[in-house]
Amino acid sequence: MSLKNSAIVSILRLRCPKCHDGRLFKTKSSYTKGMAEMNHSCPTCGEDFDREPGFYYGAAYVSYGVTVALWIALFVALTVFDAIGLMSFSFEDDPILFIVLGISLLLILLPLLYRVSRSIWIHIFVKYDPKARESKVTSKAS
Repeated sequence: MSLKNSAIVSILRLRCPKCHDGRLFKTKSSYTKGMAEMNHSCPTCGEDFDREPGFYYGAAYVSYGVTVALWIALFVALTVFDAIGLMSFSFEDDPILFIVLGISLLLILLPLLYRVSRSIWIHIFVKYDPKARESKVTSKAS
């Protein structure tokens, strides 16, 4: 399996779970107006992204898990930086630093986390089909 056909790469690039080529969202950037608008279907293979009403509510659980992982990663990073002497950090002495950095990081990454959570959620339910791109191209030519 090539790197382009990897599910992780497809999730992080916000691509269609079926063909790994078409974009899930209408805008490229997570930080522009309309960043939450998804395409109704894949422009490459035609996979329906509007699965059913309320389908993406499950992405909130994914977002929660990613947020918890981000807080843990921040704590580990601060602890490692303290251990190697790059900065002084002790959760018992200065919890405000941890909280302020964590909230700032979340506010900055919020639009990106929203989109990645939706991408992960739809990738759980739709499996990769290497022939999906060819079938759309063939049906257009007919």
